[in-house]
Amino acid sequence: MVRIQEILCGRNLFSVRYNQSVADVARRMAELRVGAILVLEDNQLRGLFSERDLMMRVVVEGRKPELTPVSEVMTTNLATIEESATLDEALECMNQHSCRHLPVMCGRQVVGFVSMRDLMNFELDRKTEELNHLHNYVHGST
Repeated sequence: MVRIQEILCGRNLFSVRYNQSVADVARRMAELRVGAILVLEDNQLRGLFSERDLMMRVVVEGRKPELTPVSEVMTTNLATIEESATLDEALECMNQHSCRHLPVMCGRQVVGFVSMRDLMNFELDRKTEELNHLHNYVHGST
């Protein structure tokens, strides 16, 4: 049974500050090549800012990215998951809450961030490895 902390192993936690402008946050997301990023204030999780937030709450509403604090347009009603949860529990949580990103918590402290893509890629890699082992076993390879 795969736990979320296994998926997070060796990964950096990227975040932005609550009071940064949308323009600064968008530049940081582009630099990191991510579609969503955590928003923290005093090391506490306050929200998440995604490409969808940028489109729906900034572009469509005609806000100026340089003048709009990310705190005004981020998603704040977040589903989270404990780091001890299983991959299946994380997928179920995403399904229940219709989201593609989950902040990962250890108690009240945010310790990571996973996307649907992260979970699917991890599972695909695991299944591929399993198939390779079976193939090698059946064909007598080491």
